[in-house]
Amino acid sequence: MELKRVVVTGLGALTPIGNTKDEYWSGLISGKSGAAPITYFDTEKFKTNFACELKNFVATDFLDRKEARKMDRFTQYAMVASDEAIADSKLDLETVNKLRVGVIWGAGIGGLETFQNEVLNFAAGDGTPRFNPFFIPKMIADIAPGNISIKNGFMGPNYTTVSACASSANAMIDALNYIRLGHCDVIVTGGSEAAVTIAGMGGFNAMHALSTRNESPQTASRPFDGTRDGFVLGEGAGAIILEEYEHAKARGAKIYAEVLGGGMSSDAYHMTAPHPEGIGVIAVMKNCLENAGLKPEDVDHINTHGTSTPLGDVAELKAIKEVFGDHAKNININSTKSMTGHLLGAAGAIESIAAILAMEHGIVPPTINHVTPDENIDSELNLTLNTPQKREIKVAMSNTFGFGGHNACVLFKKLD
Repeated sequence: MELKRVVVTGLGALTPIGNTKDEYWSGLISGKSGAAPITYFDTEKFKTNFACELKNFVATDFLDRKEARKMDRFTQYAMVASDEAIADSKLDLETVNKLRVGVIWGAGIGGLETFQNEVLNFAAGDGTPRFNPFFIPKMIADIAPGNISIKNGFMGPNYTTVSACASSANAMIDALNYIRLGHCDVIVTGGSEAAVTIAGMGGFNAMHALSTRNESPQTASRPFDGTRDGFVLGEGAGAIILEEYEHAKARGAKIYAEVLGGGMSSDAYHMTAPHPEGIGVIAVMKNCLENAGLKPEDVDHINTHGTSTPLGDVAELKAIKEVFGDHAKNININSTKSMTGHLLGAAGAIESIAAILAMEHGIVPPTINHVTPDENIDSELNLTLNTPQKREIKVAMSNTFGFGGHNACVLFKKLD
């Protein structure tokens, strides 16, 4: 069976450094940090009191007030980003065959704030179970794609992938395969997360996963730096319209890039720590290259998982050297988490958008906040430190890894 070609025809972004695709790109190339003291709750007794929150975002600027109240923030974010991506794609919702349009979304945690608040309210009461009737529909991770499909009438495949921080990358790979196999013409994919909450911050602090650089939040996310001390939690959403190539061409759609392939693997090693030699990461990048029919030397740019954790950054760069050999030093490697923080289940989506826009504009966004070299990291690797670099990019890779050893990798190609 001949596989269909799949292309990107729409993008939407809601991030800590920009509330639209264009604002996000501007934040990326200007090296903007999204980290700041948390405004959502009192952090006085928390080990970490900062995060990458959205800025100047008001859900009711985009959503009906009654509808917004029925949604957790992660769903609100999904609705806003997907609306932008659908509009960007110029898909005609009146004429498209909605039976062949799906929504496959990623969320690592889902409605954490809703769950947290309902339980806290119950605990503070007299034991009478007075729960909000929208508690479950707001909390469940699959509700974001459900709401996107309800609003737009999309009747194709509709579900959420949950693989921690790899969730939205897994969603994109599933969407790619549904279209490749001829089951759909268009899929809205991506991911959203809203874990900057009491429970989210407390839980990640208890794991010693977060940076505690409270005196300097803007410089706390410092992938590959020798003084990095953990990731910075972020929130938001990224939406990508994937479309069958002939379908897109027939309607004259703008094509950002072709999706050449996706790879998946498991570390099979530890709940939260990566394999020190990057065994699973090596496997996922090799799987992705094979799936795309590419050679290592075809890749120009890698947007790494690069979370700013002591173990993870080293393991990923070791894996890149193993897979790409001498060509590794010719690749522009970066970590946009230095600016956005870690959006957990939405990370794969917003970082794929960054890679796609880097191809379109011929500029690789920087890895900011790098001051101190790490003796465990090869100095010959081009980590695009602190300053964006102009470069023609024909093929870009996006890596995303999640707790539990979940690894996902996606490859994009600029159309000739």
